[in-house]
Amino acid sequence: MIRLYNTAIRAKQDFVPVNPDRVTMYVCGPTVYGRAHIGNFRPAVVFDVLQRLLRHRFGADKVIYARNITDIDDKIMDKARAEGVAIEVITERYEALYLEDAATLGVERPDLHPHATTSIPAMIGMIELLVAKGHAYAAEGHVLFDVASHADYGQLSRRPLDEMIAGARVEVAPYKKNPADFVLWKPSSKDQAGWPSPWGRGRPGWHIECSAMIAESLGTTIDIHGGGIDLTFPHHENECAQSACAHDGAPLANVWMHNGFLNFGGDGKMSKSLGNVLSVGDLTEAGWSGDELRLALLSAHYRQPLTWDTALLGQVRARLDKWLRKLGDVPKGVRPLPPVSVVEALADDLNTPAALAAIAGVESDRDALLGALAFLGLPSLGPERSRSAAEMRGLADDEETAAVDALVAARTAARLAKNWAESDRIRDALLARGIVLEDGPAGTTWRAA
Repeated sequence: MIRLYNTAIRAKQDFVPVNPDRVTMYVCGPTVYGRAHIGNFRPAVVFDVLQRLLRHRFGADKVIYARNITDIDDKIMDKARAEGVAIEVITERYEALYLEDAATLGVERPDLHPHATTSIPAMIGMIELLVAKGHAYAAEGHVLFDVASHADYGQLSRRPLDEMIAGARVEVAPYKKNPADFVLWKPSSKDQAGWPSPWGRGRPGWHIECSAMIAESLGTTIDIHGGGIDLTFPHHENECAQSACAHDGAPLANVWMHNGFLNFGGDGKMSKSLGNVLSVGDLTEAGWSGDELRLALLSAHYRQPLTWDTALLGQVRARLDKWLRKLGDVPKGVRPLPPVSVVEALADDLNTPAALAAIAGVESDRDALLGALAFLGLPSLGPERSRSAAEMRGLADDEETAAVDALVAARTAARLAKNWAESDRIRDALLARGIVLEDGPAGTTWRAA
């Protein structure tokens, strides 16, 4: 049995899909106005593991996983205006980068990837329903959701309305009945992207996009809705409200799952606005592999914050190197099934730290180790790949890998003995062979230059 933590009830529960032959999951995807940073990929990796677990439990063809692309947004329009190009130039560029980076991390393509701009008719239809049922109103070219019309508003985030207003960037506007009322549709000027609607030419608000895309692609009530913890309010709260009101009280999702923030060192949440971001491209250029980045993202429980720094990556590299040396050459083709202990750990609310500990317990069994690492989605171990441990590290063969490890260990011993001359000699010898050492709190790691 799979047990998942449901944000809506603040507890773990047995996961029982509405229809075990059609398990549905939706995860909020990127807004494509800039290159996603590594923190943006935590939900992509976390829910990629979950969809693998669901397919293992219910069958590969029994799960329908959708992750949207938000390709209409004010930030996108601002970027296009600044570059003097059409918004499609911006969205296509950054969607391609997102998919490229996701592939580097071993994130499989979802079954469905609805785009906001192709679902405009569905959004307009849902807004019309909300207006007809008295849950939305038109004002000065806008259509707004009437928060007071929904008695359960705030139930997901469990915040009083006045606290939600204070904690959010609520736009104060004279045409609103209530400061918390949020935009479903807004007018577009001649130089802005827009679509015809009963309320004039305009574009959708952010929240209605996901509700409409879910209803259009997956149905009225889905099994699982996922995303980052920062989306709980206002985005997911607003999704809950407008979907329930449009569908006569039917819930949008039976299980709500949220991953914690990725923190950059001690500087708090990683975000573009703070300027403390690293992209997947930045990290791979620095010598870290997709395997290492994925395992680092899975090293903490998904609901907990994760501190991203060189120490974390160094610890992951050391662990992964050991496992890859045990695997040696990996043939193409179907991978062994994962060990029961790994599956059971993941079935307990995606407990990836427990799954990694379980792998350590079976690492002497090559098939079990390969099955476990492939199940966690290491990109180098996909069934179509065939790479040795040495190739994964950019070296000629596993013997050279072992030789470098021996020299690194000898240097560590010299440093502990305060034999700095010997330590420097080994470092220089390795550098001459094209090996770069990185000393950190977790010890010394190395990579091929």
